[in-house]
Amino acid sequence: MLQWPNPLIEQRADPFILHEGSEYYFIASVPEYDRLEIRRASSIAELAQAEGVVVWRKPDTGPMSELIWAPELHRIEGKWYIYYAAAHTKALRDNMFQHRMYVLECADSCPLTGNWVEKGQLTTQFDTFCLDATTFSHQGKQWYLWAQKAPDIPGNSNLYLSEMANPWTLKGEAVMLSKPEFDWECRGFLVNEGPAVIFHGERIFITYSASATDENYCMGLLWANKDANILDPKNWHKSLQPVFTTSEANRQFGPGHNSFTTTPDGQDVLVYHARNYTEIEGDPLYDPGRHTRVKLIEWGPDGMPDFGIPPADHP
Repeated sequence: MLQWPNPLIEQRADPFILHEGSEYYFIASVPEYDRLEIRRASSIAELAQAEGVVVWRKPDTGPMSELIWAPELHRIEGKWYIYYAAAHTKALRDNMFQHRMYVLECADSCPLTGNWVEKGQLTTQFDTFCLDATTFSHQGKQWYLWAQKAPDIPGNSNLYLSEMANPWTLKGEAVMLSKPEFDWECRGFLVNEGPAVIFHGERIFITYSASATDENYCMGLLWANKDANILDPKNWHKSLQPVFTTSEANRQFGPGHNSFTTTPDGQDVLVYHARNYTEIEGDPLYDPGRHTRVKLIEWGPDGMPDFGIPPADHP
C-alpha cells in the first residue's frame, strides 16, 4: 500500500497538485498570503523537499494587493493558468472579506521559469465576495466552478458553475449547484467553498468544503451522471452528511479544501489540508498550522468514493 508522510508539506493550506506528464506540480496558499509559488517533482513524495519557485508577488496597492488565497495551476490547450483570489484590503465589510478572482497565463513550456502575464479579474454575475475557482474539461467544453456570495442568499458562499469562453472569461449563464443548508455546512459560518472535480465510472463528482475553517471544517459531495446536462441543478445529487471530517481519535481537525491527483499507475489521490490541534488564537485563517496531506481514495462497488478517515500524523 502506498504510504506518504503525514503531513506531506507543512504550513501549506488549500493545496493543489497537478499531475502533468511525468511531473507533479504543487501550489497552495502560503501563510503570508503574499505570493504564488510552484513546486515541481517527479513524485508526490518528492514534492515535500522540492524548492518553491515564486512566480508572482502581490503588488503593494490595488485590487490584488492583499490576502492571496487558494491558487490552482491548470494547463489548458498548451498554456499554463493560475486561478487565485485576492482582495484590495484586509478590512471586512458587512463581516465579509473583499476577494475577487484573478487569472495568470504562461505560454512558455515551463511554468516555473516562464513568463506569467496577468489576465485580470474573472468577472461573474455578481460583484461580490468570491474565491476558490477551479476549472475542468468535460463534454467538449471548458468549465469554471467557484464559490461566491449571492446578494439574496444568507451566508458566506455558494457553489456556481459556468461554461468558459476562454480561460479568463465566462460564457452564458452561471448556475448555483449548492448552498449551505445542513447543520454541518453552517457551523461558525454558512459556507460552501473549495470545490474540486473528479470523474469515476459513469459519474462526475464535486467535493467541496463547508463551515468555519476550524475543527468544524469538513467535506461534502455532489454528483451527477457524466452524460447529464451539468448546468441543470436538478441533475445533481448532494450528500446528506459530510464525507470527510474531523477525527478526534487521530487528532486531525478540519480536513478540507481538497484537490485530486493520481499516482503514476492511475490511483486516485485526495489532497487536502488539516490541523493536528484545535487551540487557535484569533482568526483561524491567520493560523499557519493547516498542513498539506494526501491519502488514497477507495471506490465502492456502487461507484461512489470512500474518503475514509483522516490518518494520524506519521513520518
